Amino acid sequence: MDDKLMLMIPGPTPVPEQALLALAKHPIGHRSGEFSKIMAEVTENLKWLHQTQNDLLILTASGTGAMEAGIINFLSRGDRVLCGSNGKFGERWAEVAQAYGLQVDVISAEWGKPLDPEKFREQLEADTEKDIRAVILTHSETSTGVLNDLETINRYVKAHGEALMIVDAVTSLGAVNIPIDEWGIDVVASGSQKAYMIPPGLAFVAVSPKAWEAYKTSDLPRYYLDLGAYRKNAAKNTTPFTPPVNLFFALQVTLNMMKAEGLESIFARHHRLMAASRAAMKALNLPLLAPDEAASPAITAVSPPESLDAEKVRSVVKKKFDILLAGGQDHLKGKIFRIGHLGFVSDRDILTAVSSIEVALRELGYEGFTPGSGVAAAARVLAES
Repeated sequence: MDDKLMLMIPGPTPVPEQALLALAKHPIGHRSGEFSKIMAEVTENLKWLHQTQNDLLILTASGTGAMEAGIINFLSRGDRVLCGSNGKFGERWAEVAQAYGLQVDVISAEWGKPLDPEKFREQLEADTEKDIRAVILTHSETSTGVLNDLETINRYVKAHGEALMIVDAVTSLGAVNIPIDEWGIDVVASGSQKAYMIPPGLAFVAVSPKAWEAYKTSDLPRYYLDLGAYRKNAAKNTTPFTPPVNLFFALQVTLNMMKAEGLESIFARHHRLMAASRAAMKALNLPLLAPDEAASPAITAVSPPESLDAEKVRSVVKKKFDILLAGGQDHLKGKIFRIGHLGFVSDRDILTAVSSIEVALRELGYEGFTPGSGVAAAARVLAES
């Protein structure tokens, strides 16, 4: 059946009908008073979502663009940085930093395992000369479904005194509680196609006063991603370059939806969907890549039986039910599939996805579970939450 595609991936995520209708509006001038009013409202609501009164800058870019901006605006050639790497995106930020001539010390963990905060503490405490200029961290590692301990690592960064905390919150902002001002996080990057519930195209960067002090001496090349220009224009509720106007229309809608739901309810919903997904996969006797204590509320990574290629599971689910699950990346391709439960996802969506996975497993010859056990396990979690 046409037009029934259901996204159960970590991005792009499903878009509410209200936002789709907003996207269909006729564009307005991005230098008009009407657009400035929308930008002012959107910026204020983004600050609410980010739990910050710091500068909140809106870029026409992907989450990668936001993170690159977060790195290049506040550091200088030869600066020493610590970069956490336990998945595809941690690796990416190390590559970005190296591309700009930074001295990168990588703190790594096996894919599927959380980063050890004590390794950051040891390196930061050993840095008596205060050479470490920043710690770069992926909060929710999308490639593996692991949620790293941002709160503890950030506390060690604060104790260092000099280093900036630069965070990829692309799949955690809006799904997990990140009180930016309370924790004193310096740079936080995210993207529109995740918990914000609109299509790709906008990226967001929250910047602390401490980071702006570092901006004054940063010597890395930048032009389109010069956050100083965005800050100057944001003060007038405008942008330095042409923005995707209709995405602002949609974002205006979804932020109001999120405010109506409330932060605590949003975080609780994502946790509930994560718990239901994990319970369902355990009932199907399918191993989970991330441990329970470090599971991301955005996505669950699942290992099918060794006899099954994870891509075949995804293929059957897509062909029979028009539901799109995410695959594994790099060396995990064919070894895991990932269930997205980020953004505009409901209890019903989880039950539908789990039942489709059960059918796919049976069709592919896997008999290591009782039919209906996954759905029943998910339903129990949803009923009790």
